[in-house]
Amino acid sequence: MKQINLIEEAFYDRELDVRSIKISQPMGEFYIGVIKSKDLREITISDVRRMEGERGFESYLGIQRPLNPARVKDLMSYVKTQDACFPTAVLLSVSARCAEYDAESGVLKLTPYKASESDIYESVPYYEMAHVIDGQHRIAGLEGYEGDNFDINVSIFVDIDVSSEAQIFSTVNLAQTKVNKSLVYDLFDLATKKSPQKLCHEIAVTLDKETDSPFYNRIKRLGSAQPHNLPGSITQAAFVQALIKYISAEPLKDRDLYLRGKKPSMSDANSAKQIFRSFMIDDRDYDLTDIIWDYFAAAAARWPLAWNSTDKGIILSKTNGFMALMRFLKDCYVTIGKDKPGAEDFSKIFAKVELSDNDFSTERYKPGTSGESALYKDLTAATRLI
Repeated sequence: MKQINLIEEAFYDRELDVRSIKISQPMGEFYIGVIKSKDLREITISDVRRMEGERGFESYLGIQRPLNPARVKDLMSYVKTQDACFPTAVLLSVSARCAEYDAESGVLKLTPYKASESDIYESVPYYEMAHVIDGQHRIAGLEGYEGDNFDINVSIFVDIDVSSEAQIFSTVNLAQTKVNKSLVYDLFDLATKKSPQKLCHEIAVTLDKETDSPFYNRIKRLGSAQPHNLPGSITQAAFVQALIKYISAEPLKDRDLYLRGKKPSMSDANSAKQIFRSFMIDDRDYDLTDIIWDYFAAAAARWPLAWNSTDKGIILSKTNGFMALMRFLKDCYVTIGKDKPGAEDFSKIFAKVELSDNDFSTERYKPGTSGESALYKDLTAATRLI
């Protein structure tokens, strides 16, 4: 048992530096870099193996793409030839907890993430740092390769949610003539179906685009690797993760029901936890958007300096503060007792909190989940909602 623990521990002691450049496009930012084939195999091994079952974005699209043994065998022979070449990029998705970009050196550092016992996030060992959006067969074909250096060009997307992975996958495969275009068009059609993921995604986009929104230009459609204490917007993935738990206990199951022309029921979830589930079922997307808008508008009005601060040491509108406020939202909503409370209802609760704008600092609320939990506890203690 001790030996197993030592082996497991070793998966958190490694890291990988990827020579990269940051690319900005309408959808967001990502990184183009180069990884040696051996390293690429090691950081994606679990994800490639999962092709035998289901992976997140493929389940989201309602498809399965198992590895084709014949194609893998052909590629394993091909990579040994003198003119072997993979000119197109392998697409990877990496959590922001595992990625940090140094613009001066042009290095994207990928590091495993070891969660604490109180952490809301799961640990990410070295061999699970990257999820493969496109390029699984090429990676599998490199297994056992022992020739000269075989560098692979990669495009790395940081902290994107499953709907963005599906969008990228569909876009890439539409342009490839070897993929059945009917399938890809079906995928685009599937992506338009109602789902908890799609609802949260659309709310995030609306709040980011509307000039009067408290989140105007604050939600990044694609995440950006950066030290966690730098000032910056929250990612769409963080927004969706925080909101979707109030809508669905099993998002993939609910999405599948919509794809089959059925509608999820209230009995499929815990009404005490999924407080906004009825808004999805009753097609009240705008009402739910208004609630999120009004709640954070009330917070921004209560602490305007902290909310609008670009100081990296002020956390209210950063990920830590956002996550704490989202946890507190459930307590506020249940306490108010209205189907659709407004900004004035939330403002009455925030008025009970004696924290000043300067109190939302990293000195008081440390980076990471410990700071998030501390802020949440201070909010509930001040308002006595729990």
